[in-house]
Amino acid sequence: MDREELLSVYRHSLAHVLAKAVIEIFGKDKVQYAIGPQIADGFYYDFVLPRTVTNEDFKAIEDKMSEILKRKEDWTRKEVSRDEALSMFEGQKFKTELIQDLPEDELITVYYTGDDFVDLCRGPHVDNSSLLLSSAFQVKSVSGAYWRGDEKRDQLQRIYVYAFPDKKALKDHLTMVKEALERDHKKIGKEQELFYFDETAPGMPYFLPRGWRLFNAILSYWREIHKRHGYQEISGPVLSKKELWITSGHWDHYKENMFLTPADSEIILTLSEKLKALEDNKDDQSRILDELKEMTRSMEDNLYCLKPMNCPNAIKVYQLKTRSYADLPIRYNTVDVVHRKEKSGELNGLFRVQMFRQDDSHNLVREDQIGDEIEDIMSIAREIYDAFGLKCGMELSTRPDDFMGDIEVWNKAEAALKDILDRTQGEGNYEINEGDGAFYGPKIDLKMTDSLGREWQMGTIQLDFQLPQNFDMKYTDSDGKARRPVMIHRAMLGSFERFIGIITENFKGAFPFWAAPEQVAIVPIRPENNDYAEKLVSMLDSAGIRVVSDLRDINMKEKIKEYKNMKVPYIAVVGNQEAENGTVSLNIRGSNRQLRDVTCDRFRELCLELMSSHSTGLIEELD
Repeated sequence: MDREELLSVYRHSLAHVLAKAVIEIFGKDKVQYAIGPQIADGFYYDFVLPRTVTNEDFKAIEDKMSEILKRKEDWTRKEVSRDEALSMFEGQKFKTELIQDLPEDELITVYYTGDDFVDLCRGPHVDNSSLLLSSAFQVKSVSGAYWRGDEKRDQLQRIYVYAFPDKKALKDHLTMVKEALERDHKKIGKEQELFYFDETAPGMPYFLPRGWRLFNAILSYWREIHKRHGYQEISGPVLSKKELWITSGHWDHYKENMFLTPADSEIILTLSEKLKALEDNKDDQSRILDELKEMTRSMEDNLYCLKPMNCPNAIKVYQLKTRSYADLPIRYNTVDVVHRKEKSGELNGLFRVQMFRQDDSHNLVREDQIGDEIEDIMSIAREIYDAFGLKCGMELSTRPDDFMGDIEVWNKAEAALKDILDRTQGEGNYEINEGDGAFYGPKIDLKMTDSLGREWQMGTIQLDFQLPQNFDMKYTDSDGKARRPVMIHRAMLGSFERFIGIITENFKGAFPFWAAPEQVAIVPIRPENNDYAEKLVSMLDSAGIRVVSDLRDINMKEKIKEYKNMKVPYIAVVGNQEAENGTVSLNIRGSNRQLRDVTCDRFRELCLELMSSHSTGLIEELD
């Protein structure tokens, strides 16, 4: 086996050892054990237990697992019939359900660890526990989970365990985890006053003044690039009638992720009254039920949806005029707010939200323009990612099971994207993700690697022959005939919110100068230097530089410390000498160096140079 396969077998086998350890600790008749798959850095196992597992239990679980491994027990695979399997796991409700859900002709296998523990599993596993003695593991955490991810089903305790082939690999991973925790965007967002979440709007971030300045700096750069590439920005309604989403196909494929609302709030109030009347008036229930049915039909006819995507808005704008082949390509970019309903347990800071702003565009092109258009989109992506020092990889996602439209059209679209990737990236220099395309078309996903080596899916380029057909979109070709444009859905950042979460962790809150919430902080040494500090603020502000100052009569070191905690790129300290000479003394973020006696004009030039170059570094030396 290769390393990845071997690691998978190790981790999967250790998951069985965890289950056996938990049963021995809590008692066989008191434990319901569900499933225990391997994950990226170890594995987890789900249980129903007689009490809540706490951090104080972690060492006891680890010790019991080590004890089991030292017994050097054999692992035995056995094929069993459905009846045998049901008998073996009698009283284990989750295992019983899994067995009952298996197809009639499914080969059922179980694995014994020693003689006293058996688990339902396809395998493979190690032959003997002694082969796991050199592995290194550590209980990571315990959290709540629902059986099969359904919040209406049993609530379980999920025990996570780190697992690696040896102690060094585990130690290296724990070091990385510690660094990742320090970079956690939720932690930095709070410390640097960037954003926060309120329980009254789950998954819908509030951007605070510093965070909104960061947001707008990125948005301004995004708009500047797209203007150069011939994009037109539009905005559309956040709330639209259900009919729009039926036409687009979202109603059939996406409605469970959409926020819905009746058009008339009076209906809800009347419905409440009718339900109360139904309870109070036993003799007239038939009439009231008929009225309720009619109200339900009325509500369905008047449903509005908060938009989860911007596609239909771009289509409506396109259809305002008769379009010619010479008009194409038309590129409509949008930064409207969109809403997508998520399960509460899946929300995660800015990474998984219910309200966000997609850095969206819908490009309408002729078929002969597809290649050039996608290559231009890729050039935009490279420019944006370079400004953040991010490396970009490509992945082609193909037709999903719930695809919409003609399979031949899909084959044509997939072939077009593959040809473009072969030409621009080189054959074999990108991944193919079978079955992960959008329901309306295949896509190219843009994946980035951050400073910790973590991979993130950011942008996407989706080829769509379906929506133009659904909405009967047309243009007049050079021969006078009506033809359909091809729609390219594309986003470079994915969403501004998620991207800000990613770069917050990537830069550990020390954002590039051009994007930083405050680029310069002015610190006067004494109150008599405040007038000079205010002149500097005025000069830099008029040049478009984001500058703040602290004129409070407190110790200068306290002011500098606060700005350092906020990771302001340059802190300009000014005293009597600087005021007399028209200079500043600069503390440089992340460096022990100082730049002294820098003239105000030269400092302004330095700042403007960093803004225009979109460099990720800071200038630490001057000519």
